[in-house]
This record gives sequence, C-alpha cells and structure tokens, in this order.
Amino acid sequence: MRKWVATAALVIAASSAAYAGDVKSGLAKDDAVAAFNVNDVTGPRAGDTLCYRCQYGARPVVTIFTRKIDENLTSLIKDIDGQVAKNEKAQMKAFVVLLTDDTEKAEKELKAVAEKAGIKNVPLTTFDGKVGPPEYKLNEKAETTVLMWNKSKVKVNEGFEAGKFDKAAVSKVAALTSEILN
Repeated sequence: MRKWVATAALVIAASSAAYAGDVKSGLAKDDAVAAFNVNDVTGPRAGDTLCYRCQYGARPVVTIFTRKIDENLTSLIKDIDGQVAKNEKAQMKAFVVLLTDDTEKAEKELKAVAEKAGIKNVPLTTFDGKVGPPEYKLNEKAETTVLMWNKSKVKVNEGFEAGKFDKAAVSKVAALTSEILN
C-alpha cells in the first residue's frame, strides 16, 4: 500500500510539473520588477522607445516575453486583450515583448498580428536582442515567458520551451490573470 501511495504521489507531482510552465525563466514570485525599455510597435506610443513597466506603475500587469509569435501565442494575446478591456476598473494592463535580433522583420510581424487578431488594448513591442532585459533573468531555453505582477511584485511566472506553449498552456496562463486582480 505504501509503495502504491508513493507511486501515485510521484505521478501526480510529475503531471503537475508538466502542466506548469516547463522551464524556469524570469523573475521569481514576489521579486520586484525592474524598469526596461522597449520599442512600441502597435501601442499608443507606436514608434517610440519607452518603459511600459514604468508607465503602468503598481497596476496589475501581464507581460509576455517571447522569441516567436505563433498561433497559440496570438490566441493568448487576444485573450489577454479581452481581459484588459473587461478589467478596466481594476486598471489591468498588459504588453508583449518580442525578443529579436531583427527588429525590422519583427515590427512587420507584430503589426500583422495586431491587425489580424484585432488587438486593441495590449501593445506589441520589441526588445533589441534575444536575451531580453538582464534584470529579468530570462532563460535562453524559454521561447515564451509570461510574468504577471501587481504592486510591482511578481505574482505569476510561467516559462515554456520551444514547442511547449500549446492550447492547454494558453488556457492555463489566461486563467492565471485572476491572481493579479486584487
């Protein structure tokens, strides 16, 4: 019986780990979020370099760092865009940061995504370099890292290796936004 219970606990732990973000990337829970500049591509300050982290202050914020835009990520952005609109009273904000070495190509891609998906409330931005802001400790193996914070402290951190950000991950991450709305 003990062996069975231990085996069951191991299976549950393994499946929970597989369901969570599959790679450690980014700031830990309760870490303070630092300022960093991005190039706004589709937001209210399109064409400018600015710090959305600074502009959003202590509000609840979802930030998606990614090295690749695909259908699943676009689906998450669209979902978060709707949540930002729905949670206007809570002053929820969000922005996407495409980490890239080719900002010209990235800007075209982001503009196309915003137009096709009808993104209105989530600025799509670029960061020059695939490493990302050093203070954020983004893992080079993580294709996508989602950080959510409130009162300038991280509340949610989910990292995903290439090919691991699927429909189940989109649903899970989208549901986690409730953790920053208090």
